[in-house]
Formats: sequence, structure tokens, C-alpha cells
Amino acid sequence: MTPDNLVLPAAAGPGSDFARLSRRITDAGLLARRPGYYTARIAVVTTLFAGGWVAFALLGDSWWQLAVAAFQAFMFGQIALLSHDLAHRQVFRRRRPTEAAGLLAGNLGVGMSYGWWMDKHTRHHANPNHEELDPDVDPDILVWSQDQARASRGVPRFIGRHQAFLFFPLLTLEGLNLHWSGIRAVARPGLRRRRLEAALLALHFAAYLTALFVVLPPSLALLFFAVHQGLWGVYMGSIFAPNHKGMPTLTGRPQLDFLRKQVRTSRNVRGGAIVDVALGGLNYQIEHHLFPSMPSVHLRRAQPIVQGYCAELGIPYLQTSLVESYRQALTHLHEAGAPLRKRS
Repeated sequence: MTPDNLVLPAAAGPGSDFARLSRRITDAGLLARRPGYYTARIAVVTTLFAGGWVAFALLGDSWWQLAVAAFQAFMFGQIALLSHDLAHRQVFRRRRPTEAAGLLAGNLGVGMSYGWWMDKHTRHHANPNHEELDPDVDPDILVWSQDQARASRGVPRFIGRHQAFLFFPLLTLEGLNLHWSGIRAVARPGLRRRRLEAALLALHFAAYLTALFVVLPPSLALLFFAVHQGLWGVYMGSIFAPNHKGMPTLTGRPQLDFLRKQVRTSRNVRGGAIVDVALGGLNYQIEHHLFPSMPSVHLRRAQPIVQGYCAELGIPYLQTSLVESYRQALTHLHEAGAPLRKRS
């Protein structure tokens, strides 16, 4: 499961294997909505998030604010995970409440454009790890295959030589990158509800920066900002890196049906309840990609059904520990950059 490009013969009867799996999942009741679960989850996340800012206001000029910054980095990640579930229609059946909650959580809550991210993530789900079609493997900073490394220019060519060692340090900038991507999205025509998204982003940044520089002296405000945004970026990258990085990449028109395309390019992460909460259920990445509208709380129950079905069909199903998933991802990044090291 480590080649740069995966090319497999098409399965007989395209879609039929997935249809049988889908019936098993439906019969188990795992596609049913869970309004009680999401009501409780939203209430807990909102309460903790608000509590973090109350603690921030009460502490004032104190070095304990760095602990608040770390806590709020985690809460920003949890809100982003809720935005993810909203975008996949896991929470509400209707579009209007889904969009309203997504805009409040994404744009206002963490300063990330909900519309921009939803478009990007939808394209990723349609073609995971496809070098031409998945925006998550665009060689904008890092290169994800040796072919991309050979064709790289500018920043990717410079960073790609040692990108495995630079990966986690670069993640400290991911929070700022998410903010900047949202600003660019609302600055260009084409984004749905562009004005509303822009207004909510502006409100987020204004409230956030005002709070920092009113409550804290400038030096501590800047340090809080660096710790908060840096750790949020590392957390976000650490959530998504185990899912596909280091799995086979696709090019052209690979002969894969939906089931095999999603399973072969995804990786699950073991770890129990703590990992489930920290990764928001995305540690069950295979099940999530097969059934993106499934409530995240059901993914754990779907996992043995999907794994067993894949075993029946002889489809490789990869599940590792969290540490091993990072090792595989970093090993892949190092191998992808090999052509650039030979040039230097």
C-alpha cells in the first residue's frame, strides 16, 4: 500500500458491491439522525468555548493566559469538527439550518470560511488522493508524490527536499492559512453568500483582536496569539494528516469503483474514546468516506461491518495506531521528496 500511483482493475458490476454494503449499514440503523447527540455535543462545545473566554477575561494580565490559549486552540478544533459534520448534513436534514449553523461555527466561531471549506472538502471526498482532482494533495507547499516533486518549482521545490522534517513545524502556520484562505475566498466573486461570510469573518477578527489587546498588554497579546493560532494549526493538521497522507495517490482515470477508491486511499486510526473525541470521529476515515452523512457517533459501530465486508471481498483495509499513522505519513513525505534531494 505504498506506491505513488494506484491502478487497479475495475470491480465487476460497478456500484453493486457498495450497494450491498449500504444495505447492511442501513439495516443496522446507522444512517439515522442523532439529534439528541448533536444537541448535547453542541451544548458542551459551546459551554466550554464560552468558558474559556470567561477565564481569559477574569485572568487578565497573567502568564496563565498561555494555558487558556492552548485550551482555546483545542476548542477551535472542536468547533471546526462540528462545522465538518454540519457540512456533511450529519446534524440537520434541511439545508437552511445546516448553512446557518455552519456559518456561525465556521466564520464567526473560528474565522474560517464555511463556504470555501465546504467546496474544497466536497471535491476532496469525490476524488480522495487524486493528484489532479483532490485539492488536499495540490503541490502548493508540499509535494505528495515523486512525480509532483520532479515537476515542482518555487516553494514546493525548496521545502520538498526535507518536507518530512518540516511538516509539523509548518503546521503551526495552518491556522493562519485557514484564516487567509477564507479572506481570499470572500474577496473574490463566486462564493455563495459572499457578503454574509465576509461580515461574519470581519466580526470574528474584530472581536478576537479587540479582546486580546484590551485584556492583555501588547507583548502578552502577541504571545497569546502565537500560541493559540500555532497550536490550533498543529491540532487541525494532526486531525487530518492520519487520514490519507501516505496512502496511495491516484492519477488520470484509475479504474476503481466507489467502494475501492474510498477504502484504498483512506486509513483508520485506533485508540478508543480519547482518540474518538480528539479526532471527532475522523479516525474512522474509511467509514466516513463511504457514508459521509452518517452521524460521527455511529462511525465506531459501522467500522466492524465495513471491515468485515472488505475482508469478504478481499479489499485491503488499513487500520493503525495514531503514532503509526504519523510515521507512515512522514515516511511517505520523505520518499516523495527524494527526487529533489538527488538534484541538490
